[in-house]
Amino acid sequence: MNKPTFIRHPENPIVQPGEPNWRRAVTMNPAVLQLEDGRFYMYERCAGALRPFICSIGLLESDDGIHFTQVGDQPLITPAMLGSEYGSVQDPRVVTIEGIHYLTVAYRPYSWHSTPTGVGVPESVQGEYPGFDGDESKNQTQSAVFKSNDGLDWEFISFVNSMEIDDRNVILFPEKINGDFAILRRPSEFVTTNAQHQQAPAIRLSYSKDLITWSKPEIVIEPIFEWESNRIGGSTPPIKTDAGWLVFYHGVENIDPNLRRVCYRMSAMLLDINDPQKVLARCPHPLLEPEAYYERVGCYIPNVVFPTAALNVDGILHVYYGCCDTTIGLAMVPLADVLTHVQQFSTHKHEQI
Repeated sequence: MNKPTFIRHPENPIVQPGEPNWRRAVTMNPAVLQLEDGRFYMYERCAGALRPFICSIGLLESDDGIHFTQVGDQPLITPAMLGSEYGSVQDPRVVTIEGIHYLTVAYRPYSWHSTPTGVGVPESVQGEYPGFDGDESKNQTQSAVFKSNDGLDWEFISFVNSMEIDDRNVILFPEKINGDFAILRRPSEFVTTNAQHQQAPAIRLSYSKDLITWSKPEIVIEPIFEWESNRIGGSTPPIKTDAGWLVFYHGVENIDPNLRRVCYRMSAMLLDINDPQKVLARCPHPLLEPEAYYERVGCYIPNVVFPTAALNVDGILHVYYGCCDTTIGLAMVPLADVLTHVQQFSTHKHEQI
């Protein structure tokens, strides 16, 4: 039962914070798009400071998917474009459906002020902003959908959820299912700067015919393993295979609640092609976890690997991931090795573990 080996690129972290000033502090959790001409666009979540922790989406490009350079001197998508210059746009994912590119992002209208502790989740407080009374119920995360023909100019389509719930890790499937758009999401009840939940959020599934009105989110999987004790959420867009939809997802484990020390890891599940609410197999242990120094120590939060893009390049998955909410790494693994491993844990076998 040897786990598939994810080979970290020797130049990791392949993207680091720097100029311009709106990405000086951190860069993380990218969406990556490979164009028809072979070039790569990377959509990075980045911030120029932690107090306030205002995040935008920057654009980088590459000829080889490894060495990326900045495009333009301004962010591609800013919180002001979604309604508030004081907000934060986070954790993009990108897919191409019927020739159109779709980008999903998480958006909070008023950013937090965060102070890293070096040992766990940063200490965060709600920032004070003009016209905002500080009521955190008015500052929940909404997930937005954009579309583009060229990957450069993006048009806002809709918010997937209202602000009555906090919803993030919203990820489109890369093709329609039975004629409808399908999306993985992670809605949860009211979230404060302490990020406390009455129950650990689950990965759910919704459908839409127009990307505007979505069906009720139905549970796909809930956290059940120790390494998922804090929460789970979707990671990269689903990958279509002959065996089903391969879905990478992240789990967060509470290591030391007193220090708010956690660990972010990644595993995988296999969903039915025509009915992705049906789980065919689910790996009970992490496949990628913090091991390298840049995955264990960083500016914002230690012990984090947070994959948000996985490209199939001639049978090799190129997995792009955030490292400690500080930099971006790249790891590669044969798709066949991952599938073979995950299929060992079919739903029937999994229930006996």
